[in-house]
Amino acid sequence: MKKRLKRDQEKAVVAGVMYGLAEYFEQDPVLFRIVAITFLLITGIFPGLILYFVAWVVMPKKDKDAEVEYTVVD
Repeated sequence: MKKRLKRDQEKAVVAGVMYGLAEYFEQDPVLFRIVAITFLLITGIFPGLILYFVAWVVMPKKDKDAEVEYTVVD
C-alpha cells in the first residue's frame, strides 16, 4: 500500500496539517507542532501562516471511510 500525505481533521488542532505530516513521517504530532510554532515565531509569523495556508489548501482530507484495513482469513 502506498503511503500518502493527507490531513486528518478528526485529530486536528487547527486544520490537521501538522498531524498529517507527523503521520506521514511516522513521528509524534507534538514535535511537528512545536517546530511549526518555532518557525512562525522566527520568521515573523506571516511567511509561516502563508505556508500553512498553502499546505491546508493543497493537502487532501483523510477519507475516514476509505481507510479500512482488510485482513485475510484462511
